[in-house]
Amino acid sequence: MAEGVGGGLVQAAQVAHEATVRRSANGIRYAVFGENGMDETELARMVQAVPAGIAAALARKTYYFVPLAIAEGRGEAGGHRGGSDATMVAPVYSTELADQAICHRNVALGAGDGGDGVFISTRLMHDRFSLAFEFFINVGHAFVDEAGVAESFAELAWSQATADVRGETSQDAWDCRASALGGTPDGGERDGRPRIDEKARTEFFEAAFSDAVAIYLLSLTVDFDYSELREREYPLLAPQALAERLRLVARLFPPNPDYEFAIRYRRRG
Repeated sequence: MAEGVGGGLVQAAQVAHEATVRRSANGIRYAVFGENGMDETELARMVQAVPAGIAAALARKTYYFVPLAIAEGRGEAGGHRGGSDATMVAPVYSTELADQAICHRNVALGAGDGGDGVFISTRLMHDRFSLAFEFFINVGHAFVDEAGVAESFAELAWSQATADVRGETSQDAWDCRASALGGTPDGGERDGRPRIDEKARTEFFEAAFSDAVAIYLLSLTVDFDYSELREREYPLLAPQALAERLRLVARLFPPNPDYEFAIRYRRRG
C-alpha cells in the first residue's frame, strides 16, 4: 500500500508508483490501496481465477483495487475508459466522493509502473458478486482487445443470432446484434434477403465474447443466479444458448487448478 498519503485525493499515477504490486500465480499484476474493506485472501482467489491462457494477454495491465476512482474535471469525453481528465483516487470512502466516483478508470502509466493501469472503485461495489463481475468485465474486454474473438465462438454466436435465439448477454451485445441483422434483433429483410451490417456484426462478436469470458470467470468464483446479470432493458440470452457459449469458452480456456466450472439448472416452483 502507498505510504505517507493523507486523506485527500491522490493522483492515480502516484498510487501506481507507490503501491506494492503483486503478481498472481497466473501472471496477473494487481495492487490494493486505501481503506477497501476487502478480504485479501478472497481478492487473491478472484484474481487467480483467470485462466493462464487469458491472463497471458494481459501482460501490460495492472489492476488497482482502490476505494474510489474519480475523473477530475469529469465530462462526457472522459467516461470509464480514460481521456484527458486526470484520474484521482480517494484513499478513504465518503458519501460525497462516492457520488463523484466511477466504477473503473483506465490510465496509461509509464513502463516502470506497469504500462496500463485499471483502477477499480471497490467501495462502489456492494458485495463480492459485484466486485468480481466488475473485475471480470474489465478482463474480458481487455482480453478481446488484445487477442480478438475466437473463430469458433463467432460461429456459434452468429448461428444463435440468425436462428433468432432469444436475448443477449449485455445491452451492447443486444444492440450490436440488432444492428448487424438489419436494425431488429430478429433480422430485418429487404427484398426477401437479410441485410447484414458487417461492422456491427464484428462489434457483436466482440461484445458477446467479452461478456461470455466475464460470465465464465464469474462462474469460477461465485455461485450466482443467471438473472442477477440483467442490466437495463434487454432480454437475457436464453439459458441453454448461454450454456453453449460458456462450455465453448471453458474448452478454449480450461480452469486453473482448484477451480471448477459448472452449470446447474433448476425448475421454477
